Amino acid sequence: MNVPFLNVGATYTSLRGELDEATARVLASGWYLLGRELEAFEQEYARYVGARFCVGVANGLDALQLSLRARGIGPGDEVIVPSNTYIATWLAVTQVGATPVPVEPDEDTYNIDPARIEAAVTARTRAVLPVHLYGQPANMTAIVEIARRHGLFVLDDAAQAHGARVDGQRVGSVGDATAWSFYPGKNLGAFGDGGAITTNDEELATRLRVLRNYGSRVKYVNDVQGYNSRLDEIQAAVLRVKLAHLDAWNARRAQIAARYLDALRGTDLVLPVVADGMEPVWHLFVVRTRQRGQLQRQLQERGVQTLIHYPIPPHLQEAYASLGLPKGTFPISERVHDEVLSLPMDPHMTDEQVEYVIAQTLDALRGQLQGK
Repeated sequence: MNVPFLNVGATYTSLRGELDEATARVLASGWYLLGRELEAFEQEYARYVGARFCVGVANGLDALQLSLRARGIGPGDEVIVPSNTYIATWLAVTQVGATPVPVEPDEDTYNIDPARIEAAVTARTRAVLPVHLYGQPANMTAIVEIARRHGLFVLDDAAQAHGARVDGQRVGSVGDATAWSFYPGKNLGAFGDGGAITTNDEELATRLRVLRNYGSRVKYVNDVQGYNSRLDEIQAAVLRVKLAHLDAWNARRAQIAARYLDALRGTDLVLPVVADGMEPVWHLFVVRTRQRGQLQRQLQERGVQTLIHYPIPPHLQEAYASLGLPKGTFPISERVHDEVLSLPMDPHMTDEQVEYVIAQTLDALRGQLQGK
């Protein structure tokens, strides 16, 4: 049996009729940007996450960057970021000219550790940018409390957390603004790039709408130096169709995760931990092992595709060599990046595929023990 890490095309084949109708509707309309489909999606997604406003943009990185720009964050400012994250989180900060200040994660959840945030706050700190990594919500209750005490903007990166909840409240309505990616492999994915920002701040939403469209409210009248970052009508129509199925897909992911956790408990793998009050959406099912390379090779030989999220932490990327953060600066993140391995996680997986992944993982682990 071959088990792909994620069958992106299955979302189309399972919803072919609905998606074909939606895209045909847009094509026939003759209106492809900033139209009715985007307006409808923005309203529906804001309602879904429990926020007042949603602003569609071109991608998740733009969602982060434009949110920082809309709050006037730039050169001379500092933004607290996780040391353990995908590089896009840092890129948004440096692209506006601000300085990322990395903070180590809680090693159980892999998300930024609120206990370490306060020590990183300086007179130049303007914002905190937590990430809901792997679909596991960050401790937003603690993070928001710290930010309020210091007067900081809270922008959370929810690129992997569509539908997740913190203490019963959906991610996307807890902080000051939330950035979303609709990259095709996300829990809610488009058929190309796409992104959005949700917020309860009407003034912020208004500024974001201006920034995403060349700094213009009225055609050919430009109030500020803006950007071209718009979620197009076809992607908005696709996302409207998929949004209706998101909760069911997330529920299936939770079933698969529960089966993995039950079957792999007691092995040498470090398994995911769900903190109290958190409802993850299992964008990824990430285990840890010091024998990662060997386990990945053995699973590949058995037809099970795995991926590494992520092999190199941002501070060790050549892109951030100028920050002067050598190996050893963030030991928790470095250890995590050396050991993590993502098992297949796809709402379209069959029970047979799930059991095959489990059986092959257990067999590979037994082989490792015998080889010691």
